[in-house]
Amino acid sequence: MVNKDEFITRLEKVLDFYGLSASAFADSIGVQRSSISHLLSGRNKPSLDFVLKILHQYPDVELYWLLNGKGSFPGSAKTDHPSQMVMELEQQKQPEIPQKNAATEFNTSISAQKKPITRIVIFYKDGTFEEYKNDRE
Repeated sequence: MVNKDEFITRLEKVLDFYGLSASAFADSIGVQRSSISHLLSGRNKPSLDFVLKILHQYPDVELYWLLNGKGSFPGSAKTDHPSQMVMELEQQKQPEIPQKNAATEFNTSISAQKKPITRIVIFYKDGTFEEYKNDRE
């Protein structure tokens, strides 16, 4: 369980580190200013969504440090966090695919299917995506 008072202290360290006011911090992570005020005053506890927004916007903030004070802030290059270790392993395991072969194989499989493409979605590692729709149908 997260100790609310200690969480507030760590959240204040984040604000100081980045030189942000509570309202500027709220704007940067996309939450209402009142929610930051309620957290800092001890009225409310942080939600999972709130914590995830901080981690997404401020990569130097480590999850375990923010929640229970274990680890360091700002984040170090080497970390013992499981999520960081998984990302490092994924990067090491990814085989290099020759672009020409991959494109040729893709084009061959598409033309062999003879089905119209309605949309293509490209997902990026940072969680964003792009969607392309075929409006000719």
